[in-house]
Amino acid sequence: MKPIPGRSETCNAMADILNRIGDKWSVMIVGYLSKKTMRFNELRHTIGGISQRMLTLTLRNLERDGLVTRTVFPEIPPRVEYRLTDLGRSLEGPIASLWTWAEVHQGEVQRSRMDYDAEHENVVEALPPERRYAGAAR
Repeated sequence: MKPIPGRSETCNAMADILNRIGDKWSVMIVGYLSKKTMRFNELRHTIGGISQRMLTLTLRNLERDGLVTRTVFPEIPPRVEYRLTDLGRSLEGPIASLWTWAEVHQGEVQRSRMDYDAEHENVVEALPPERRYAGAAR
């Protein structure tokens, strides 16, 4: 990650790490691998909605960061398994807490979104089409 001018080295490092472990695919992969070691296609089918390319990139980045290990077994065809490292396992608690928070508060978040959208609907409709952006006023 390219450092952002004016930010401390620590802040840049934190942003880099949080970007990696905070994206939805990384969270889901770590969550599933916390339950068991999995093969690539097993992960892809379990997660659903992730492309082969995105799963490959995410697993590679998690491996690079020391959170996941990739083991290739010398069989025909080769069998490849992914599992969390000890460092990756240290994310289980924080991810479980986020999951629980999302589960408990999903209704409140949905209601807030609906209220916000209803309140801002007229503002967006009043904008010329070229100024409308994903249902929100800019």
